[in-house]
Amino acid sequence: MTSITIPIAEEPLAKLKELAKEANVAPEDLVRASLEEWLKQPKSDFARAAEYVVQKNVELYRRLA
Repeated sequence: MTSITIPIAEEPLAKLKELAKEANVAPEDLVRASLEEWLKQPKSDFARAAEYVVQKNVELYRRLA
C-alpha cells in the first residue's frame, strides 16, 4: 500500500479526531474509508451537465448529422 502525507489545519484535524473517536476508529482509517467511498461514487455532476448539453442542443446535433 502506498502512503501520502497531506497538511491539515488544526481545526479540521480536531474535528476529524472527534469524529473518529465517536466512530471508535483511527483518524487515518476514517479518512481512508471516506476517500474510498467518495471515489466509488459516480460522477453525477458531469453526467447531469452532459445530459443538459445534449438535450439543449439536440436540434443542432440533428442538423449537423
